[in-house]
Amino acid sequence: MNSPIRDEVMSKVPEVTLAFWIVKILATTLGETGGDAVTMSMGLGYAVGTGIFFAIFLLAVAAQIRARVFHPALYWLTIVATTTVGTTMADFADRSLGIGYAGGSLLLLALLAMSLAAWRWFEGSVSVATITTARAEGFYWITILFSQTLGTALGDWMADTNHLGFGGGALVFGAALAGVYALYRFTSLSHVALFWAAFILTRPLGATVGDLLDKPHDLGGLALSRYFASAALIVAMLILLVLFPQRAGSHAGSPDKSPRSP
Repeated sequence: MNSPIRDEVMSKVPEVTLAFWIVKILATTLGETGGDAVTMSMGLGYAVGTGIFFAIFLLAVAAQIRARVFHPALYWLTIVATTTVGTTMADFADRSLGIGYAGGSLLLLALLAMSLAAWRWFEGSVSVATITTARAEGFYWITILFSQTLGTALGDWMADTNHLGFGGGALVFGAALAGVYALYRFTSLSHVALFWAAFILTRPLGATVGDLLDKPHDLGGLALSRYFASAALIVAMLILLVLFPQRAGSHAGSPDKSPRSP
């Protein structure tokens, strides 16, 4: 039987609370504004932007996996890295490769499904409550990367193709998140599946909100500076992390584990 001390050392993902979801939405919005700031405002393009952010992502994941305890700042830095590279990867697939929003979304959905299937095959579960090894943590970050990239493509597809605009798209994905919460609260559906559904949906919500903030008026945006919007989002995340300190979540072997926890 593992001791509580070892459980604390092995758990490097945060407890899933309301503050977690709020910071996650801010991080996904930052991924959109930050990614666009590099690829569009700086004029570096999607391929170069993807290369820059993918390198940052690899460094952050390596540091996260090597860490022996949960570090909130490192964890959220890695999340932001996945959202920014997810933005540039999705834009590259949708636009530079010419496969469109539908093709990009289907490709990324397939990659996400493969990642979850491989994780399940090798580890026996895709629950974040069972991340106790470097391999499981690797699957976790690969899955997050694909989910963030898919979310970007879905957000752009919903806002552009269905003529909802960025505000309308944000309302649609916000309503979908509320639906997932209702299923979590009032049904016995798998909390693991609902966790990943919510995790994926926060990304297109953040993508549409980010586009609403920085796109020009003629496209339905507020035309805010991408640099200003990104800085404001970073400050908001830091304030929340200070006001609501996060702790490591429980996992398999911990005294307060629950079969219904995500």
